[in-house]
Amino acid sequence: MPQQPLILVVGVCASGKTTLSSGLRELGYHVRSFAQEHSVSGRLWRRFEPDILILLNCSYETIKQRKQISWGPKRYQDQLKLLANAREHATLIVQTDGFTPEELVEYVQGKLLELGVEPQKRRTSFDGEAE
Repeated sequence: MPQQPLILVVGVCASGKTTLSSGLRELGYHVRSFAQEHSVSGRLWRRFEPDILILLNCSYETIKQRKQISWGPKRYQDQLKLLANAREHATLIVQTDGFTPEELVEYVQGKLLELGVEPQKRRTSFDGEAE
């Protein structure tokens, strides 16, 4: 069976990386999230050699609504700078303001299907349970 393409999700803090990765994984995609915004190198994401790179973004105001933070707009701008290289190479860029977690997963899955990227069929055991 051919290897499932690796999908890598990066984005600003609280943009939905973990939510999206978990949701896509549950659907059968081979996906990882990476906190590129906290690294010292804007190109560190390349080490994963992803087949598909998804960049998530949201506004500073949305971050403050989603998460209690102790930093200001300057750090948000720094995160955007660290993500500039990923933005240039992203297969898909999603502005997540206004999405519920379910809507985000559904939207991205739709885009992946448009790109011809299907989830891996989940095997079932002899008693019908998903493995």
